[in-house]
Amino acid sequence: MKMIIVIVKDHDADILTQALTAENYRVTRVSSTGGFLRSGVVTMLMGVNDTQVDAAIQVMRAALPPKGAEKRATLFVVPVQHYEQV
Repeated sequence: MKMIIVIVKDHDADILTQALTAENYRVTRVSSTGGFLRSGVVTMLMGVNDTQVDAAIQVMRAALPPKGAEKRATLFVVPVQHYEQV
């Protein structure tokens, strides 16, 4: 299992959330502040199976194409050692 951590500007968060949930990915959104001008950003957390990582990234790329040289999201894919629901 992998944890995908996505940092995206707040105005792109709804677009990305809708695209991911339409493909049956579960997303947890956490509002945060970051960057040079302390602009609003959203951190999204997604737990996916190893085989779903590439497909999830493709959904994100399709939902948020680059605007010129500007990148619209930062992604981290982290291995999950243990997963449990209580």
